[in-house]
Amino acid sequence: MADARFMDAEPAPLRLRAEDADDLAVISALTQDAVVSVGDISWDAKARRLALLLNRFRWEDAEAAHRDGRPFERVRALLVLSDVLRVAGDGIDREDRDLILSLLALDWQAGEDGTGTLTLTFAGDGAIAASVECLSAELRDVTRPYAAPSGRAPSHPE
Repeated sequence: MADARFMDAEPAPLRLRAEDADDLAVISALTQDAVVSVGDISWDAKARRLALLLNRFRWEDAEAAHRDGRPFERVRALLVLSDVLRVAGDGIDREDRDLILSLLALDWQAGEDGTGTLTLTFAGDGAIAASVECLSAELRDVTRPYAAPSGRAPSHPE
């Protein structure tokens, strides 16, 4: 079976921006169960930017894929956090660049005057906390969708 084509994405590759908690909730839902290697996480202190190159499950297409009997899809996507002042990690071995992390959620904790902390929570109790001057996150699909290697949608047993 052939991989999906980029032009088949419905309606088009994602390009979203979050500037408040409601926007971030949408990006969090769309990046749930994305996988990223530690080597694909980049913190540029001078540019005040934290970037992650994710393998994102296409939640927006999952129902249609199931209904149509076609493979579930993933897509490579960039998650870029701007105006980042500091980054702290917990439970993640930054030296193990091949370590694969599974993103569970993005959480926003507002501070004073628009500042705050954006926390990326990963399966297995790992987290990255980005202290930011203001909430500014962008999610952008950068490759064509491809058939999910596992052939199934991620699940979270209760």
